[in-house]
Amino acid sequence: MAGLIPQTFIDDLLSRADIVDVVDKRVTLKKSGKNYSACCPFHKEKTPSFSVQPERQFYYCFGCGAGGNAIGFIMNFDQVDFPQAVESLARDNGMEVPREESAAATRRQSENSKLFEVLEEASKFYCNQLRHHEQRKSAVDYLKSRGVSGEVARDFSIGYAPPGWDNLLKATADGASAQQTLLKAGLVVEKESRGSGSGDNANAEETRYYDRFRHRIIFPIRDSRGRTIAFGGRVLGDDKPKYLNSPETPVFHKGAELYGLFEAKKSSNKLKRILIVEGYMDVIALAQMGIRYSVATLGTATSDRHLTRLFRLVPEVVFCFDGDNAGRTAAWRALEASLPEMQDGRQVKFLFLPEGEDPDTLVRKIGEEEFNKLIEQATPLEQFFFDKLSEGLDIKTIEGRARLSNIAKPLIAKFPKGIYGQLMLDKLSETLGVASESLDKLQQAQAPRKESNTAPPPPSPPFANVPGSPDFDTAMAPSSESWTPRPKQAASSTLNVYRKPAAVKAIELLLQNPEVAMAITQDLSPLHSAGDEGRQLLLSLIGMIKRDPETDTPTLLGYCSGSPFGNQITRLKSENITPVEGLEQEFLQIVDKILSDVIKKLESQKRREALNSKFGAGPSGPTGEESPPAAS
Repeated sequence: MAGLIPQTFIDDLLSRADIVDVVDKRVTLKKSGKNYSACCPFHKEKTPSFSVQPERQFYYCFGCGAGGNAIGFIMNFDQVDFPQAVESLARDNGMEVPREESAAATRRQSENSKLFEVLEEASKFYCNQLRHHEQRKSAVDYLKSRGVSGEVARDFSIGYAPPGWDNLLKATADGASAQQTLLKAGLVVEKESRGSGSGDNANAEETRYYDRFRHRIIFPIRDSRGRTIAFGGRVLGDDKPKYLNSPETPVFHKGAELYGLFEAKKSSNKLKRILIVEGYMDVIALAQMGIRYSVATLGTATSDRHLTRLFRLVPEVVFCFDGDNAGRTAAWRALEASLPEMQDGRQVKFLFLPEGEDPDTLVRKIGEEEFNKLIEQATPLEQFFFDKLSEGLDIKTIEGRARLSNIAKPLIAKFPKGIYGQLMLDKLSETLGVASESLDKLQQAQAPRKESNTAPPPPSPPFANVPGSPDFDTAMAPSSESWTPRPKQAASSTLNVYRKPAAVKAIELLLQNPEVAMAITQDLSPLHSAGDEGRQLLLSLIGMIKRDPETDTPTLLGYCSGSPFGNQITRLKSENITPVEGLEQEFLQIVDKILSDVIKKLESQKRREALNSKFGAGPSGPTGEESPPAAS
């Protein structure tokens, strides 16, 4: 269907749809006060942190940060694009999706539709050749030698391109227009040669087309909808290359696609992990042995686009490589691509195979059960990370540890903010025998210094690197009793270690579990005199919960969004999450400290005022400096 979806329709659709119904069809929700909760479907967790708020028609996970409206949830859960999500939601609500027509969009959609049609026709042609072509025996024998059954061949639509220059061309192309469509779909190759005619046509060029795939096993490549978008071919003779892929086309971008992903999703709607292997036959062989969650890149290294797609589907990705130097080099490139994607709840592992083995040969040798054990025992990212960086270094020496620190810290800085990155920093600290805070100070010391006569930069607030409202830093500026400022670091070297104001940490804990506010027995009225807005906000949140014990996290977030903190307060949830069992105790200790600090300040202020009154002194600061005389 061509054209854009009008925004007015999207707004109307969202107003009619109930996000509770949308989510509950896919995730079992439990009533929790005014809202609904569940364990998050987008990351592993034992304690529910996923909340759906019907009043505001949004969902939010305080564990991984996933959130949005009904359309966004369908996109993430069903693994579909925006138009598909809108169509799905509209269908459930008995609505038909209108389209704003444009000449360009209509033309592009029409052209792509023709490509999909001819690609599907080609897939059927290749499958038919595998069953009926007179020279199919070599292809059938090859597949049997690799242990491929008829069932797996059918599930993956494996086909055969027979010998000859124009088998597909003759079977599917009727006229010049059809030939051009085949060319645009990457199914034929254009060859130009000078004609041998005479007269006016003596110098004319004769254009010829021939099949791209000839005498090869054919592996159709499908998109998320199951549409054939390209092919891979494995040669049966001595021709080169051994494996040949379709070129880039308007419907095929090899850097974003993965062979076998559609088939993996089709095999189970509750995949726990994805195994990334190198070739088509590896995917086929694993599927033949019952391991139907493997995919292969299409002649490219694993990219962030690949990983983004996979982590929307599963929480764990396992890379499978040869155990030789080349395999470990490829594994390290995959690790570097993974670092920015390592949010809390995600896991990356590396499976290194014995020398001389690939997934195809090994799984047929040891069987499904043993191969799955190898996957379970695969090397975690953090282990491979430090093992690889430590190669050739004697970390028993100061020089070796210093070298490890210098090469590890820039890589750790690529992790997104959250527990995972912090734990990696802690691991580095443990390896070096240096405390995390000391390590952070060392990094600052290594930064380029200004001239000694230059005044040091002012201390930066703990959230200086968080984008957002310029008022946020000012609002969060803490008193000296609750926060020790540190010099600002360069963005490239920040290691996500902050000393937060006590009020900010208390708000984090309160957002994680609002019920802890009910454990407070002290009189908090002294906090009304607290000058900073962090403490004021904390007091307001506690008051809300005291008045209504059923107040939940989304409600608190809604209140925070109207404060000077703005939307940044929603980012606190992913930083330094405290285990549930110790949360209440930590919260109460922080509140006690804040209250004690405020009471001490009030008492000190009263003593100064009393002394000033007794001795008739004018107002002065804590250092006793005289105030300027009043203007006459």
